[in-house]
Amino acid sequence: MNGIKEQLVARLREDEAVISVLAVDNPSLFSALTDGFDLLLLVISNDDLKTDQQYHYIKDNCRIQERWICTSLLDRIIVQGERRNLIHWILKGEILLDRNIYLESLRHRMLEFPQEMREHKLLIEFSKFLRRYSESKEYVLDDHLLDAYNNILEALHHWARLVIIEAGLHPETTVWRQVKGVNPGVYKLYEELTMSKETLKQRVQLVLLACEFSVMSKMERCCKMLIQVLASREQAWSLHELQQNDKLADIRNELPLVLNKLVKKILAKEVIYTMDEQVSVLEIRYTNL
Repeated sequence: MNGIKEQLVARLREDEAVISVLAVDNPSLFSALTDGFDLLLLVISNDDLKTDQQYHYIKDNCRIQERWICTSLLDRIIVQGERRNLIHWILKGEILLDRNIYLESLRHRMLEFPQEMREHKLLIEFSKFLRRYSESKEYVLDDHLLDAYNNILEALHHWARLVIIEAGLHPETTVWRQVKGVNPGVYKLYEELTMSKETLKQRVQLVLLACEFSVMSKMERCCKMLIQVLASREQAWSLHELQQNDKLADIRNELPLVLNKLVKKILAKEVIYTMDEQVSVLEIRYTNL
């Protein structure tokens, strides 16, 4: 296998756009970590046109998946935490090529988990939690219990990721195993929701109640980055201005819901501006308290 890796890296080294290459060996007969291939190569490039391209091939009876990604997309994925397999590859993969120690520096920064990255990830996870939690409450009221269950399970998943991030860790692919050691209470709720003998409606309502008391109390902490943006100028912000802010780009679609909750929890306030005097249209803008 080492000989195969050396030959593959020699080929990739000739491409000046390639910054780093890492390898992930298949840990089992079939592993979702490598999509079942014997070897996964992650090629990091400064060529945006090649990002997300994939190649499957065989060399010396070794089935190989080669995946390309550009640095800008990689940075976004790390913050968003969506592709947890990729984060695992970055942290655990074998570095085969690393020009200007790009990958080594990135790995070190992820392990260090700086405060700004942590605040950003907390805001993203909280906004996703809030969406699923709110939808589950609505489905329960309409007696759509399976939809309510599905959404509260997703909300609980985001809650688990929140407590893991608060502990200074990156959420792994096996979130529930990870959260069991970080916050047994959240893990216990997961067991209650999925394995309790109570009715489906009772299980969903139990978790909704826990979310209301535990996670909603984290709103100020999790929305710190958004609150800081609101306080960064004296003039109130329109929704459009906030959605164009680079720091809030990852929660653009969830901003209306989050802002509404911040106002109701008296963590932000609405300011009314006249948009069109002729038709008496008033614009809602937002600022800190």
